[in-house]
Amino acid sequence: MVQIIDWAPQYQQAWKDLNIAWISRDFEVEQIDLDTLDYPEKYFINDGGAVLLAKKDEEIIGTVALQPFGDGVLELAKMTVAESARGLKIGEQLGIAALERAKELGARRVFLLSNTKAYQAINLYFKLGFRCVPLDSDEFIRANIQMEIRL
Repeated sequence: MVQIIDWAPQYQQAWKDLNIAWISRDFEVEQIDLDTLDYPEKYFINDGGAVLLAKKDEEIIGTVALQPFGDGVLELAKMTVAESARGLKIGEQLGIAALERAKELGARRVFLLSNTKAYQAINLYFKLGFRCVPLDSDEFIRANIQMEIRL
């Protein structure tokens, strides 16, 4: 049974390891990745966002974050599932939980940045209700697609 839980500092290493694993598989880990992974409270939680984790049998197997940008806007970020747990719809569970949390936090719009190489993730985002919008961010070198959902 998979539980979606809130961030706690004891999960720092699993949070960072899972994200470095997916980023480094196809892309270069950027400084902004390291900053946000080392300081999730600063970048995601303290100003009104969240970090959610998928936990199974005491192991963290997935992550997702909501980064606040003010004015009812959140970025869905750092969404990944451990290689060993793929295909179990954990990403979908994390995505649904993140959108529910975004509503609780008063978000009107959630956007995300991705890369079309990550076609399985893109398909999931469409399933969750995200739609493509013009890319208006240079936050990540690897990002070549931007999507959003209005809540």
